[in-house]
Amino acid sequence: MPMDPLPDLASLSLADIVRLAEEKRLPPVDKWNPDHCGDSEMRIARDGTWFHQGSPIGRETMVRLFSTILRRESDGSYVLVTPVEKLSIQVEDAPFLAVELKSEGEGRSRALAFRLNTGDLIAAGPEHPLVIRETPDGPHPYLHVRGGLEALVNRSVYYELMNLALDEANDHVGLWSNGAFYRLDGCA
Repeated sequence: MPMDPLPDLASLSLADIVRLAEEKRLPPVDKWNPDHCGDSEMRIARDGTWFHQGSPIGRETMVRLFSTILRRESDGSYVLVTPVEKLSIQVEDAPFLAVELKSEGEGRSRALAFRLNTGDLIAAGPEHPLVIRETPDGPHPYLHVRGGLEALVNRSVYYELMNLALDEANDHVGLWSNGAFYRLDGCA
């Protein structure tokens, strides 16, 4: 069964992006509780590249498919889960990477949407907050995707966000999106 081609983010309105995100039906991985079967021998690198047995997975459709059955466990580990098996997967940082940004409006009426490296579209807002987290190599921006899964916002997208924030000149360096304000300077 072929996967639908990815829509062009630039040609979509934020309303279109929200509609597409809501229409996407993901498997109910939070309801599946099979026994742990072992290690998938898969790894998601910090740059968003998926590996199997040390080799990059070159088929984008396979990565997109695997990403739909990814789940974060209560202990912070990651698994690929189906109704009948659960396999560990190593994640170096975040399982997704935000690679493209779309912004509409300004000030409190701004809306931000992101395309992930898996093709998923996420509109930042109360259900999908944008946070700056201190890491061993400095602060990094993350976007909540679903069920404890996050996307690391890549450097070029973060620079786009910062340019928007600096041009807007709020009291704090940050941006509004769908009714919520997100500080981008690492301060709480």
